[in-house]
Amino acid sequence: MFRNLSQSRPFWAFLVIFCLFLEVVALYYQYQLDYLPCVLCIHVRMLLALLIILGILGWLCAGNRSISRVFLILTMAVWIWMLERSYQLLATERGWNLGECSMESGLPSWLALEKWFPWLFHIHEPCGYTPYLLFQISMAEALTALSVLFVLACLLGLIKGR
Repeated sequence: MFRNLSQSRPFWAFLVIFCLFLEVVALYYQYQLDYLPCVLCIHVRMLLALLIILGILGWLCAGNRSISRVFLILTMAVWIWMLERSYQLLATERGWNLGECSMESGLPSWLALEKWFPWLFHIHEPCGYTPYLLFQISMAEALTALSVLFVLACLLGLIKGR
């Protein structure tokens, strides 16, 4: 199953569709349920957008073993970054992290995603809590668990694909 993960077009297609689904869920919670995003939520959205781009490129390059492995390594790195951001969100939600949460994305001026796509990347409030999804699982808990699963899947794909 994980043997040729980096060269698997279905894997890359799943990654793109799954990340698009997560973006749609986030937008639904924002625009329909009125849960406004904080800076960490926006960071997660940016990382999902990056994963969508990597998924498309991985799908396009699935025929080339070396390039597709590079995309799998980059994808794993982004999922590790997603795990860090999700854990920070969970830590803030649970009170484990008492640091201040800014209203700035921290992006350089030449990468003004908030200005270019305000409907997706505008920060509305400071960090605090995330809404519950199904079975009383918070969005931060779900994102943390999903990140761990995808990091492990990418790692297994890299190990088995040698």
